Amino acid sequence: MLSQELNDTISRVGPGSKAGAVLRRYWQPAALAVELDLERPVVPVTLLGERLVLFRNEDGELGLIGRHCPHRGADLCFGRLEDNGLRCPFHGWHFDRSGQCVEQPGEPEGSRMHENIRARNYPVVEKNGIIFAYMGPGEPPEFPAFDCFTAPDTHVFAFKGLWECNWLQAMEVGIDPAHASFLHRFLQDEDPSEGYGKQFRDRAANTEIPMTKLLRDYPRPEINVEETDFGLRLISLRHLDDGRTHVRVTNQVFPEAIVIPMSNEMTITQWHVPIDDENCYWYSMFTSYGAPVNKEVMWEQRVKEHRLPDFAPLKNKRNNYGFDPSEQRTMTYTGMGLDINVHDQWAVESMGPIQDRTDEHLGRTDVAIIRYRRMLRAAIEKVAEGSAEGLPMTNGDTASIRGPIAIDAIAPGDAWTDVWRESDAKRRAACAWDASL
Repeated sequence: MLSQELNDTISRVGPGSKAGAVLRRYWQPAALAVELDLERPVVPVTLLGERLVLFRNEDGELGLIGRHCPHRGADLCFGRLEDNGLRCPFHGWHFDRSGQCVEQPGEPEGSRMHENIRARNYPVVEKNGIIFAYMGPGEPPEFPAFDCFTAPDTHVFAFKGLWECNWLQAMEVGIDPAHASFLHRFLQDEDPSEGYGKQFRDRAANTEIPMTKLLRDYPRPEINVEETDFGLRLISLRHLDDGRTHVRVTNQVFPEAIVIPMSNEMTITQWHVPIDDENCYWYSMFTSYGAPVNKEVMWEQRVKEHRLPDFAPLKNKRNNYGFDPSEQRTMTYTGMGLDINVHDQWAVESMGPIQDRTDEHLGRTDVAIIRYRRMLRAAIEKVAEGSAEGLPMTNGDTASIRGPIAIDAIAPGDAWTDVWRESDAKRRAACAWDASL
């Protein structure tokens, strides 16, 4: 259990907050690139409690600036996209993508007042379908050479979804290996060959066992956690009745991402990004080591479950997440359909907008959550002291951080320590793009 003060410290991320100061030192997903594929590429963005506007100018360059005009606060999301910037319709003040005011057409001829007017702005870059923003002090850090960034666009697909809860409880569900045997339990197994684009629908590693059956039959994983240069590596072991061991390697990428296996040829890199203290988006990059991603299928699978343009899930707390008691008896553990995102959404939203950790009781299977919170608290203390030295993902050459490995493997007996690396090396060697570590 945590004190209320500590719970607030690790969960709240608005301007001036301690955890927010940590998150601002890392690149944050701000929007999907597809959101700007419009006749007028201007979209509102609320990120870490700050109201912003993202746009692409006539030269194709991105800008992320304060949403409210520095003149009298009008909403620049309705600005005129012209002259390589945004012009406020209220009085015509014009801002370039750096936030600099370059023209005030209503002011006296020869006025240089605009030179001293600048909207808040942040650096932005586009990476394989996601637009990232850096909101912290100094120069932005380099991007790591993660697979989702180094793979060609043909082998990566990006999507996002809205969850109405704090970012921390959303992220922590991804570093809880035990929950998959319950929350995502299917009482009937589908044909794995028909599971493209769906998590936990493939076969378990190189066996004929559906992943849904393995998770259902072996609900007590042995969980090992290791600290790495990017955050934490989680190794979950399920010891099968025939003497073999199923090894599942997942990762926590500091501060709020996870990297997990989706299938035998695809991984998911997923960020849980605060909109504000009580809402967040998950951003996922699906990376294929085999064939190019079928983006049309992946998009259709997901967009049919979400409302555009805000990517809010159609199943939500207002309709009880589609809960069906007859389905709960015969098909799924939750009774909330076959989309595991809905299961996770219910779990984290049902905790409340910000989970009350003063009445929480963690068990041994929560070892990764415990380790992560210690890591986050240590980072908060360092940044509060004015230092960024030793923060995860900032040690040495960030661009040299590769991978991370996320895979399912089967070991003969208890000799599992090398099997997952060997399985990953074999997958990378056969990859159509350079996935070498």
